Amino acid sequence: VTGVQTCALPISHTREPARMPESIHKVELPFVAGFNADDQPVFESLEVELLSADNDEVRLLRSPLLTRNLAAGDKLKVVNAAGAEYELLERSGNLSIRVLSRENVEPLEQQLTPTIEKLGGALDHSNPRALVYTIHVSIGFKPIEDALNDACAQFEGAIWNYGNVYDPEDGTTPMEWWIDLDER
Repeated sequence: VTGVQTCALPISHTREPARMPESIHKVELPFVAGFNADDQPVFESLEVELLSADNDEVRLLRSPLLTRNLAAGDKLKVVNAAGAEYELLERSGNLSIRVLSRENVEPLEQQLTPTIEKLGGALDHSNPRALVYTIHVSIGFKPIEDALNDACAQFEGAIWNYGNVYDPEDGTTPMEWWIDLDER
């Protein structure tokens, strides 16, 4: 498993993945994406589906750009929405993949998105310098990494990383949640 650390980039627009039904009740909630130089939290607003009548269980509708350790489809318990406190209840089995570039990512997006879609993935976010994809771990790390490495190699300054594979504390230790997924 390979990848690099994330960097903060603004989200300028969001695309609707085909897998999201329109009949669900959706809201946006704040999530801690990191901390600024003054050690103050930086928030990312993420769209979730409300799963319970008391709104204490939600499911992420898209993989985040900045928030670590989560992917589309993950089920969460809302501990304190105002304080952006959540408990991960169940992983969806999806990988969150971020593609970052110093240059405009549109040409890279045009090349990479069809490849990711052929593997069963979807583009969740796009802005001029970043793309976020969701793809199920059952596809296997090698075909996903080969597609990402091949595409990024053709665009100078383009890199990719996983958003929910490595421990958010050290950024290098694989969390290996996919092993537990196989046992279910």
